[in-house]
Amino acid sequence: MRLGVPRRYIIRSHRNLYRSKYSSILSDMSFGPGDIEVRKVQLTGGTTYTLSIPKPWADEMALSPRDSIRVDWRPSGALRLTPIDLLDRQEKRVTLDAGSLPNESLHDHLMGAYLSGVDHIKIKFPSGEERTFRKQIRRFLRNTRGFEIMDESESGVDLICLISAAEMPLSASINRMYLQLTSLVRDIISVLEGGDVELLSDADEREEEVDALLYLVERQVCITLDSHLVATTLKIGRNQAVEHSNLARSLERMMDHALQMAILTKAEDIEALNLKQAPMPQISLWQKAIKQLMINIRTRDSHEIEESRAMLKQVQVDILQFEDQLMEGGKFSKGDLFHFRLSESVRRLCAYARDFGEVLLNLKLYDEMVVETIDD
Repeated sequence: MRLGVPRRYIIRSHRNLYRSKYSSILSDMSFGPGDIEVRKVQLTGGTTYTLSIPKPWADEMALSPRDSIRVDWRPSGALRLTPIDLLDRQEKRVTLDAGSLPNESLHDHLMGAYLSGVDHIKIKFPSGEERTFRKQIRRFLRNTRGFEIMDESESGVDLICLISAAEMPLSASINRMYLQLTSLVRDIISVLEGGDVELLSDADEREEEVDALLYLVERQVCITLDSHLVATTLKIGRNQAVEHSNLARSLERMMDHALQMAILTKAEDIEALNLKQAPMPQISLWQKAIKQLMINIRTRDSHEIEESRAMLKQVQVDILQFEDQLMEGGKFSKGDLFHFRLSESVRRLCAYARDFGEVLLNLKLYDEMVVETIDD
C-alpha cells in the first residue's frame, strides 16, 4: 500500500482501469443469458439519463421501437427490466416418455413437473400399456389442483393447467388448510366426548385435501421464485413466498397427526373421555394457540405470537409429565395405551404449531428489516 493513500481508493482505481480496458471487448462479444456486460450511462438533453439495451436481448424478447418495458427499482438498488407482456407469452412444457421411465414412477415424475411449475405436460406411452399409465395419470389428477386432460389418444395424453399461479393468493390455500385441520380436530373431540364416530368417516379425504393444497402452495412458490412478475401480482416477496411454504408444511404435518388421532379414535371402542383429564384440556389449548397464530399471519403481533408459543411449550411439558405418569405403572392397560398414543399426537401438534409461530416471527422481522447503503 502506498503511504498516505487509503487502500479503498487503490482498489477503486484498479477496478475502474479494468472496466475501461474490458468494456469495449465485452461489447463486441455475443451477449446471452447469464452474461454480464458493462454499458455507460448517457446524458440526453441535459436532464435525462439514458442507457441502451443489448440488441440480442431485445431480439429475444421480440421488442420493437416504442414497446413498453417495466422498470422495477429493487431494494438492493438494482433496476430490473421486463417486457410488459412477458408472462402472457411464456408457457412451460415438458414431455414424458412413460415407456422409458422406471416401473410405477410416472406419477412421481408428474408430481415433479407439477411442483416445478410446468403448464403443459405431454405424456407418451407404448401401445398396449395405456391402462397402467392412465391409472397413474388419474391418481395425479386427484392429488393436484388445476390440471385437466386437454387431449388423449391411444399413444398419449396431454395435460394442461387451467389455474394461473398469479390468480390464487398463497394465504387462501393456507387458510383452507387451517380450516380442514381444525374441523377434523373438532370432530375428534366430539367423538371422544361420546359423539357419533361417523363424524370421522371422511378423515382420509380431508387429509388428502390438505396434501393437495400443500402441493399447490409449493408449486406457486416455485413459480414465484422463478418469475418476479408472479411475485409482484401476488404482492409477495420471494423470501415471504418461501416462508409461506414453511407455514403450509407445518399445517400439513399437523394434519398428519390429526389423521392419526382420528384413526386411533375410530379403531378404539372407548367410553367418553373425561374433559378434565389429559390430553383433552391440552387439545383445547392447542386450538386456542393455533387460532391466534393464524390471525397473526396478517397482524404480526410479537406479543401474541410469543404468548401462543409459550402456551404450546407448556402444553408439551404437561403432556410429557402425563406420559411419565402412565409409564410409572409398568404395563399399559388398553385405556392407558390409547391415552398415551393420543397424547403423543397432541404433543406433536404443539411442536409443529410452535414452528408455525417461529415462521411468523421470521416474516415479521423480514418486513421490518431496513436496507441502507454504506458510504465509504
